[in-house]
Amino acid sequence: MTDTIPKLLKESVSRFGDLTVQLAKDESGVFQPTTYRQLYEEVAAFAVGLRSVGVRRGDHVGLISDNRKEWLIADLAIIGLGAADVPRGCDSMEHEIKYILGFSECRIAIAENDKQVEKIYSGIDSLPVLSTIIVLDPDFDPVKRKASYPKVKLLHFRSVLERGKGDLQAFEREIALGKPDDLVTIIFTSGTTGEPKGVMLTNENFLCQIRVIPQVIVVHPGDIWLAVLPVWHCFERIIQYVVVGTGSCVAYSKPVSQTMLADFAAVRPMWMCSVPRIWEAVQQGVYRNVNAKGVVAQALFHFFVAVGGLHATLLQMARGLVPRFKPRSRLLDAALAAVPLALATPLKLLGHALVFKAITKRLGGRFVAAISGGGALPSAVDRFFQAAGVVLLEGYGLTESAPVLSVRVHTRPVPGTVGPALPGTLIKLVDEEGRELPPGRKGLIMAKGNQVMRGYYKRDDLTRGVLSEDGWLNTGDLGMMTRDGELKIMGRAKDTIVLLGGENIEPAPMEEKLRESQYIAQAVVLGQDQKYLAALIVPNMENLLAYAKEHAITDLEAERLVSLPEITRLIGCEVSELISAKNGFKSFEQLYRFKLLHREFAVRRELSHKQEVMRFAINDLYKKEISELFARG
Repeated sequence: MTDTIPKLLKESVSRFGDLTVQLAKDESGVFQPTTYRQLYEEVAAFAVGLRSVGVRRGDHVGLISDNRKEWLIADLAIIGLGAADVPRGCDSMEHEIKYILGFSECRIAIAENDKQVEKIYSGIDSLPVLSTIIVLDPDFDPVKRKASYPKVKLLHFRSVLERGKGDLQAFEREIALGKPDDLVTIIFTSGTTGEPKGVMLTNENFLCQIRVIPQVIVVHPGDIWLAVLPVWHCFERIIQYVVVGTGSCVAYSKPVSQTMLADFAAVRPMWMCSVPRIWEAVQQGVYRNVNAKGVVAQALFHFFVAVGGLHATLLQMARGLVPRFKPRSRLLDAALAAVPLALATPLKLLGHALVFKAITKRLGGRFVAAISGGGALPSAVDRFFQAAGVVLLEGYGLTESAPVLSVRVHTRPVPGTVGPALPGTLIKLVDEEGRELPPGRKGLIMAKGNQVMRGYYKRDDLTRGVLSEDGWLNTGDLGMMTRDGELKIMGRAKDTIVLLGGENIEPAPMEEKLRESQYIAQAVVLGQDQKYLAALIVPNMENLLAYAKEHAITDLEAERLVSLPEITRLIGCEVSELISAKNGFKSFEQLYRFKLLHREFAVRRELSHKQEVMRFAINDLYKKEISELFARG
């Protein structure tokens, strides 16, 4: 039985040796293929080369790099030696890199380029055990740069790989020593709390998910995945291993609209893992194009979006895919949907031909589905792509669960949920006293399975805070279970706002609803220990500028524009319309005040690496604005 990731690679080489496993751009921007057999040979050579420079079983090796083919080579080589990598992206700050390399006691680090070497070396006096840095960039010259970094040994990726060439047996001897519970990575994540934690994950944590993937999504050998998320994140990382385990292929891209869409056309992928903001951006781009057209074209588009949405809802009723939080007759749903579905289907097909075919064509023409995670998928975005016939399979998990706990089943996706627990995974919801709750009741999500982490590196105190002795992980998230076992995510337990009147409010649904406005890009609802709720709102500046020009507003400088009374009234109307009783919000959930910000939230400032709002950072950065919102409370 395959019980480690390197053994999985070896097995896949015997099955898919001549298939392409990686597509990476060369210097001219053209995708070049790497076969499974070539990947295995490079992994083996680099592993033996690493061993020659001192990497030993149980070591921790820093890996500071963004998406590129060498990342997977380095990762698999490190794991093959029985060592563990400590990854981070190139957008990390010097103090972050210094902390993770120092705390995890890395003697050797791999860096993507000169800039990352500089970041590592800036903290060299705090890294007494770090002795060697290996650089991936082909243009980096260790000899010429030696004088700039006298306290470490500099090596090039290719020179280390050359050292190990031709000794495949040495690598395979190392693979044979691997065990399921060997540590393979320490991923440092601060999430939204600000407390750096090194999540320790093993071979089995990842492999237990790969074994059940065929029961959830149907991936075939030769299928192509487009990789746009940071590969050091747990979500994209598990996809790399899914690729290896299924004989499929990964093409490296970026979550930049122009680059991503060009790569969709170039490689025509079937799959992609993504975060909600990617699909929000795609949707906004579609609407921008539509708004630039004439009135007739706009009316036609909105008509077919409505028809597509209706058709999707009716089809879900007919197939029994409506989430059941309360008793609901599947038979009655199907009967009620039958005739309207038959009537709507011709219009749906017409809409595809006239409108939505252009969207699917932009995605390469053979796109099967995207797996969306790393945050809640806004219902409006979900509904739009259902109408367009683009399948988004929302999933749920944490770095601490390596990361997948649940995902919509490809053949029977239930909208409004993140699907059932993965086979072999247990999920339960509990109240504040720890009592298990029935379907339809909101509670704290607890999870148990072989994907749950070993713990936080050198932080037993933090581990005990989230992991019970019998293996239940406290996710910190709130959710609700359907009667059929699908999970709906309802926010973070620590994000719950308690007003002075004692009312408990989850800000996430309100923030999601606000982002449905074409004029609102981001929003944070506030009000802990206050009499009422308020919000910080970042406008969608592109749409706001278009509105200003249309209404003869001449002062278009961002900071002054958001302070104009006309703009305040516009956003106020949007807020009142969206956060209202007709949309299911209670009287104490109304927003009484808001403050418009002129600058978008950014990663490492207001957002985590997963682009989740870091509320502790918001409270610190916007202390003055928040104080003013509640000054007259």
